[in-house]
Amino acid sequence: MAEREEIALGATLDTLLKAVRRQLAECRAEDADFEARLLVEHFTGTSRTDAISDPDRPVTRQAVGEIDAALARRRAGEPVYRILGFREFYGLTLKLSPQTLEPRPDTETLVDLALAEARRIVASRGRCRILDLGTGTGAIALALLSMVPEAEAVGVDISEEALATARTNADINGQRERFVALRSNWLTDVDGMFDLIVSNPPYIPTADLETLSREVREHDPRAALDGGADGLDFYRSIAAGAHRHLEGEGAVAVETGYNQKSAVEAIFAKEGYSTVRTARDLGGRDRAMLFMPVRSG
Repeated sequence: MAEREEIALGATLDTLLKAVRRQLAECRAEDADFEARLLVEHFTGTSRTDAISDPDRPVTRQAVGEIDAALARRRAGEPVYRILGFREFYGLTLKLSPQTLEPRPDTETLVDLALAEARRIVASRGRCRILDLGTGTGAIALALLSMVPEAEAVGVDISEEALATARTNADINGQRERFVALRSNWLTDVDGMFDLIVSNPPYIPTADLETLSREVREHDPRAALDGGADGLDFYRSIAAGAHRHLEGEGAVAVETGYNQKSAVEAIFAKEGYSTVRTARDLGGRDRAMLFMPVRSG
């Protein structure tokens, strides 16, 4: 209670930032300094430069109240980006909703891997049609569109709320004309052919869901996490069905769990794919794989 009173009386950027940082440290936020800056900058409409150059700037009572409410949510285990309602990903600002996975830096590894392939396809064919399975916020598809002007994408999701969020994100980031949101249970209702199929599928084994952090377990949608008994159900589905929608020189790129590389490679090999490239995330863990069908003759 004392900390909340101190924040309520903290009338400057400097005192507010210090008080927020202390409260976040007490609730064991992973990076209290970073989260404090995010919350203070968002609710006061200031920047890090403002905090350095004008630390005595007065803070409005409304901003203090909004930050106090945000801290209560954070203490209850809600991730900071869920509180803000958006997250930056690959240079884009993406809105979040309860039915979308929060895009994380690890997935940028998949974008990097797919981006090189999309550019290769454009160089060869002059365009690139992308299918993003389990699109959620639209993060992967929209990141690729932002980097490849010749590309267009279809984002597939079973959740109407997720698709609405992806459409909004396409609008926000100027990609609505090249992005189509399609409701489908993975490939079930997908028509047409694509040059590149991408996906960050659910890959957590069901039994491991309860071991995830509170922030993930309680706030990311379970359907975007649960990969079945061994975490590999959706890789099997993608590998079995992708060939029906893949152009002749097309490829499939997927994100994987750090310990799933060999298993995912075997699943795609069984369906007639060869591993073209793999990529590791910033922590040095196996994180993304690119496959192409084995061509006879």
